[in-house]
Amino acid sequence: MSQTFSDADIEEEQKHFSNVIATFQQYAQYSAAANNRRRKDIYTLPQGDKELLDGLGYRQKLQEVDKAILVNAEFLKLIVANPEIFGHDLDSPKDVDEDKAGCGALNDHSQGDVHSHSHSHPHHHHSHSHDHANATSDLRTASKHQQKYKPTDFDMDKLRSTLKQFVRDWSQEGKEERETCYTPMKDALVAHFSDKPFPESRQNIRVLVPGAGLGRLAYDVANLGFACQGNEFSHYMLLASYLILNRTDAIEQYTIYPYIHSFSNLPDRKAMLRPVKIPDVLPSALPTGSNFSLVAGDFEEIYGAEFEEGDFDPQAGQWDAVLTCFFIDTAKNIINYLRIIHRILTPGGVWVNIGPLLWHFENNATNDPSIELDLEEVKMLARKIGFVISNERTIDTTYTSNAQSMLGYVYKTAFWTATKA
Repeated sequence: MSQTFSDADIEEEQKHFSNVIATFQQYAQYSAAANNRRRKDIYTLPQGDKELLDGLGYRQKLQEVDKAILVNAEFLKLIVANPEIFGHDLDSPKDVDEDKAGCGALNDHSQGDVHSHSHSHPHHHHSHSHDHANATSDLRTASKHQQKYKPTDFDMDKLRSTLKQFVRDWSQEGKEERETCYTPMKDALVAHFSDKPFPESRQNIRVLVPGAGLGRLAYDVANLGFACQGNEFSHYMLLASYLILNRTDAIEQYTIYPYIHSFSNLPDRKAMLRPVKIPDVLPSALPTGSNFSLVAGDFEEIYGAEFEEGDFDPQAGQWDAVLTCFFIDTAKNIINYLRIIHRILTPGGVWVNIGPLLWHFENNATNDPSIELDLEEVKMLARKIGFVISNERTIDTTYTSNAQSMLGYVYKTAFWTATKA
């Protein structure tokens, strides 16, 4: 059964994609406005207070933030610079405040609904994105819409989260947080296929990583010799991952300032203004013969499409392993997620999971359904569907956190290995 899209679906995708590009292009203007607000606030103070702030170097700090904003903006322009690469022709308007920002684009093999999810916590609130789009046609008609679009705080929060995701997945600074999650998953995968001890013996073992984000876990799995496919649903992630995976020529080629957007809970200036260089490895340096791909689209639509009895199901029993990292709580219906994972695994295949249960559609404003189970219920459900769960433990970890902040959120994530009975 193939997925078809109506004209309304395509038009909605055009609008959504155009809005994402506008968000990238207007980052500098938006961020500079927030910093200028701080300058204006200085002028509301008595002269003596202004002098005290000057003695602290507060205005100088604002100038340093301005410079960091421009560095970030140049990096973000690279991400959306060449729409033709992705099969789209987007005639974007130039923004006079963005120093002639470039055009936008999407991943070249994107199809299906696109859903962004993040586990970030600016100022004590949970930030989640629920993007819905169908990237199937060119976007020549979208330019008029983009001229009118002003990115929302929610849009910019997703973009800022993308910058922090670069730190988690592709920087030396993010290694400790990253490996807290990825190492036990990779170890469990290697242990399950212990009869294939060498990378060259694993090339026919197919591994799927849904919710791949910027692709580091899938890249690492491919680097171990497995045939690995990542699946991602977010335009922000897809655009960013294309740059890092396909347009990067050197280690630490790019410099970003991911922590300049909030002045709260900072022990010192360095905690906010320190640069982060990415990537820490060269993505193109996978061993010869590696099998690594990234497929764009909705997990349920791509891997869970329903077929009539007797029809060929191209996904059933095709995957030897599925690795879900901070993913299963993005489900509207967790039953369907687990049913799909079970169906696409080969007999005896392994599902390795790590993550919290921060249900992304809980209390949503879009009238989407949301089934919200506790951890014991999720494990009971998995067993009823046909999984045998083992190697259960709790792993404490942060997610895209500023390691030097005075505030940090720690997830007590659930880790397990489950085999298809």
